[in-house]
Amino acid sequence: MPSVVGLLEQHELAARRRVDGLREEADRIQAELAAAEQEWQEWAIARRRVDTVLAPHGGNTAGTEVTEDPQVADAPPQPRDAAKPKSQVPMWREGLAWSVLSVDYQRILTALADRHRLHQGALTCQELAVTFGLDAVPAKVEALRSKAKRLVEPC
Repeated sequence: MPSVVGLLEQHELAARRRVDGLREEADRIQAELAAAEQEWQEWAIARRRVDTVLAPHGGNTAGTEVTEDPQVADAPPQPRDAAKPKSQVPMWREGLAWSVLSVDYQRILTALADRHRLHQGALTCQELAVTFGLDAVPAKVEALRSKAKRLVEPC
């Protein structure tokens, strides 16, 4: 008959192996996520460059030399009063910049602005979740819906 301590050790070993396996999987997923985010940022930069070139006044149509430094053009804006993650949405007022919003809210506004710019119509919260690489499960969709509502409702 096996001892109680022996059985406990077997269960502890199995649990530890499971935790180790899950940690390895989480590390792999984190690395994959970082690579996917980097690719996404590169595509966003490429799109902004094309938008700049194709803009009515942004292109170099007269054959004149463009004097803007490309490294400065591709650098993300450095907001003066950037919001910290999970901060509250400030009350909207005329002239309020997007930079006062947290990154999550800026992503929502950027996705909606892109959709409007491309004349693609409304964007559902499920589509927004998929756009951000989230599973379209109720918890994720409702979290996005809540954030989107904070952007349009007075506090």
